[in-house]
Amino acid sequence: WCVPCLVSLDTLQELCRKEKLTCKSIGITKRNLNNYEVEYLCDYKVVKDMEYYLVKWKGWPDSTNTWEPLQNLKCPLLLQQFSNDKHNYLSQVKKGKAITPKNNNKTLKPAIAEYIVKKAKQRIALQRWQDELNRRKNHKGMIFVENTVDLEGPPSDFYYINEYKPAPGISLVNEATFGCSCTDCFFQKCCPAEAGVLLAYNKNQQIKIPPGTPIYECNSRCQCGPDCPNRIVQKGTQYSLCIFRTSNGRGWGVKTLVKIKRMSFVMEYVGEVITSEEAERRGQFYDNKGITYLFDLDYESDEFTVDAARYGNVSHFVNHSCDPNLQVFNVFIDNLDTRLPRIALFSTRTINAGEELTFDYQMKGSADISSDSIDHSPAKKRVRTVCKCGAVTCRGYLN
Repeated sequence: WCVPCLVSLDTLQELCRKEKLTCKSIGITKRNLNNYEVEYLCDYKVVKDMEYYLVKWKGWPDSTNTWEPLQNLKCPLLLQQFSNDKHNYLSQVKKGKAITPKNNNKTLKPAIAEYIVKKAKQRIALQRWQDELNRRKNHKGMIFVENTVDLEGPPSDFYYINEYKPAPGISLVNEATFGCSCTDCFFQKCCPAEAGVLLAYNKNQQIKIPPGTPIYECNSRCQCGPDCPNRIVQKGTQYSLCIFRTSNGRGWGVKTLVKIKRMSFVMEYVGEVITSEEAERRGQFYDNKGITYLFDLDYESDEFTVDAARYGNVSHFVNHSCDPNLQVFNVFIDNLDTRLPRIALFSTRTINAGEELTFDYQMKGSADISSDSIDHSPAKKRVRTVCKCGAVTCRGYLN
């Protein structure tokens, strides 16, 4: 899903079956050339007191769809999804105060059948996107995708990455020049001490330093092993997270599927590293569209910005809140260039399973919200983006 292709796998499989051709590279062999598997259900009718469903066969073109009696269908999950989609459509029509279709057990209204097919196709597309995200991620936590709100499918112009992607002309040196020789980094003078700061974590792998303090983790030149207590961010997300469609008009969001303890590392914020000048240009465009994915790397200077609009990880979908449950920290591991810190998000409190994850878009690795980076001069006046976080302490705008 991260690399556009001209023809989908399904289309190729359908063409092969239509022309009676085999192709092992796309899974069409002599053995399964004529196999029929229900992909989804398209329509419903009753004929002479017998129930029938219109079946879309997996890997076959729509022209081969057939009406099958209910008694022949061995797909309880698809039947349940069909029923749920029908119910959801009728509920939406009722909420919209439109004319509710009469309950007719003989056939479905065309609009209902069309909606059910769209939901089935969306479900398949989201499952493929979920599979692609999990193939590309390099951390332990699984990624799930869910949309029970509308017909929106996977984003068409988003590419999943696990680390910073430098724009042309920007060099990221990802190799440390020195490392520690500790046998126990928790008690000995380690990388943080060499950098003049405290070790960031306690024995429970929770962050113990105040916001605004940098994190220096052990790097690739250190002699300590992977179980070192000072290797937290580099291990990646440990929690299973779900990208879900919000019901309050904020697009996609991210929720945790497991309980997260307070002060725990949750995820990194990654994207394309660009210059501040380029960020200013893109910022005008994003503000006019009412979106924001720019994160200034202003730990010591403001030379670079991370843009997660097209390239990013799960953090791309994390929404803003004026009362967030995630806090930003600057992290240095192999790249010790203070102009290019890694951005880590830690929980500020216990976050329960099912709760949405949020961070304050105006927090740049410090405890204070600064407006210094926002230019209010008439020459560079930007469109203000209304905040929809709903928090009691909501400031009203994202910028």
